[in-house]
Amino acid sequence: MAFGTWIGGFLGWMTAGPLGALAGIVLGKVFDSMMDAVNTPETQGTFESPFGQQAAGNYQQQYTRQRTDYGQRNSFLFSLLVLASYIIKADGKVMHSEMEFVRQMLRQNFGEQASSQGDDILKKLFNEQKRVGAASFKNTVADCCQQIARNMDYSQRLQLLNFLVMIARADGKTPQSEITALKECAQWMRMSADEVDSMMGLGKDDLASAYQVLGVSPNASDDEVKKAYRKLALEHHPDKVAALGEDIRKAAEKKFQEINAAKDRIWKARGL
Repeated sequence: MAFGTWIGGFLGWMTAGPLGALAGIVLGKVFDSMMDAVNTPETQGTFESPFGQQAAGNYQQQYTRQRTDYGQRNSFLFSLLVLASYIIKADGKVMHSEMEFVRQMLRQNFGEQASSQGDDILKKLFNEQKRVGAASFKNTVADCCQQIARNMDYSQRLQLLNFLVMIARADGKTPQSEITALKECAQWMRMSADEVDSMMGLGKDDLASAYQVLGVSPNASDDEVKKAYRKLALEHHPDKVAALGEDIRKAAEKKFQEINAAKDRIWKARGL
């Protein structure tokens, strides 16, 4: 399994804690070799440049920023797979439609290599869940979510949750067990469970779903509706996740467009 630039290189904060432990289990020697690759003199020591101290400082600053961005991205992607393995198995079975959706999502957003590698990682995560038992794996996922909450800002966590909701909806129906699992993950990541209800309304064209997206009652005042939209627009703006890569930013942009479509339906109904 050659991870290239999708998961590898600059591994990020997932290398420690429960996420790092899971990565070591499901990736084995591949993970160990990636760790060896990032533990090099230029990542840990000082950099001496023949062009002087200022040039060295500029290089080191650029290198550190690049390393941080890659680390955030790769940690985001591995976190997505860990939580997806929990959501998909929440109803006790692995649906072909959900697995195929994950493959297509990875392929469209992150490339063909990500699709095949992600599929392999998911299967190993399912095996790990079977090995330790559902209750123990649930505790591990809860710990992973807490690690995510400490290292991702709120907008990045929102995008992660949005991907999970899309996976749960892939087969055209979302059983209560999956909704419960989604809300568990949201709360473990220090988010409101209401975020799941809001995302469940995305992509629909009826007025009730539009209010669901904004998280307000149809009886809410115009000022309350406007306030709810401004809050959503600020939290879900695509630029908030730009550091995770252009592909993730584009996925956030699609979600942002769906939020605006919901707002437009309400505005039209109210004559705003």
